[in-house]
Amino acid sequence: MLRVLDWNPDAAGRPLLCLPGLVRTAGDFAPLAAGAAAGRRVVALDYAGRGASFRLPAGADPARYGAEACVRDVMDIAAALGLHRAVVVGTSFGGLLAMGLAAARPGLLGGVVLNDIGPEIGPEGARFVRRFVADDPALADLAACVAHLRAILPPLGLAGAAWEAMAALTYAPGPDGRWHPLWDTRIARLLDAPTPDLWPLFGALAGVPLLVVRGALSNILAAETLARMAAAHGAMASVTIAGVGHAPSLAEPEASTAIAALLARVDG
Repeated sequence: MLRVLDWNPDAAGRPLLCLPGLVRTAGDFAPLAAGAAAGRRVVALDYAGRGASFRLPAGADPARYGAEACVRDVMDIAAALGLHRAVVVGTSFGGLLAMGLAAARPGLLGGVVLNDIGPEIGPEGARFVRRFVADDPALADLAACVAHLRAILPPLGLAGAAWEAMAALTYAPGPDGRWHPLWDTRIARLLDAPTPDLWPLFGALAGVPLLVVRGALSNILAAETLARMAAAHGAMASVTIAGVGHAPSLAEPEASTAIAALLARVDG
């Protein structure tokens, strides 16, 4: 079973289909649903092996957690919920899935927001993601989760309760009373494979209204890659969030303004 959040399911107008990062969950998009996308239908999901979605049994092939399987799941969910010409918002891994959707089912996309991701992934950031996804720190409580994340994550522009919300969408208490990742750490095995050439997938976004949001301190999406993406697409909008690494929350004022502008462009 895959968990899906569906805000404002009866709203008219262009819907948003939100795809979280590699081991993030649908809950990351609650601020977007209440902010720049307020009054619209917003659908987000927990991929297999993440959040409240199902886990594979011991010994099973973790390929079921990979990008191709996730793209199929997203297409199935979109079909089941009647989503057409949606604005697909993809954070990190979710942005890679958005590129895959552009190639596999272009009619689904009415516009795309790529959040701190492109067809080239910074090697330093990729190494950090591999370590982070594989690690189960088995933390004592929510306060320890906050301290752990603040120590290892890049600047995210968060403060106070926002860090607690981030931690609660990252770890949860297990039967042993310790706080464990909200994902199956076997997902890290999938990151050992070489990264294919992703530029052809990015090319599938030609003609699709596109916004790229980048954290100025990102080690996943380099400024040089962003410039090459803009040159290749020709009509891409972009915004860089100062003082933020990977990945912006999309609740930043600059991101909210840029997303609202894309939605107005798509609606028009």
